[in-house]
This record gives sequence, structure tokens and C-alpha cells, in this order.
Amino acid sequence: MNTVLLRGGQLIGLLGILLMLVSVYARFAGKFTFGGYQTGTLLLAGMGAVVVGCFFLLWVIADRDRG
Repeated sequence: MNTVLLRGGQLIGLLGILLMLVSVYARFAGKFTFGGYQTGTLLLAGMGAVVVGCFFLLWVIADRDRG
């Protein structure tokens, strides 16, 4: 279970960072939308993904301390 949470947290966090980079790049390029979504929405989704990834990683760390 810890391995799934660890790898899932890393993958979700990486995808969130990539989504944030895409949204920031699109906004600096002068586009307000990217792929039918507003760049602010993509940035918020990326931030949410990073938070979920951090939560999963924290869950792994907390479970290791108990065991």
C-alpha cells in the first residue's frame, strides 16, 4: 500500500507541476485559454494536483512512523 501511495503521490505531483508549467507558459505567450480551458483554471488544477501528491507522500511518511 505504501508503495502505491508513494508512486502515486510522486506521479500526481509531477503531473501537477507539468500542468502548472503549461498554463504559465500559455499565459506568458499571451493566450487566455489553452485547450478550451482558461489558464487560471489550469493553474488551479495543477496546484490541486500538487497538494494531493503532497498529501499522499505525507500519508506514507506518517504510516512509516507508526510501523
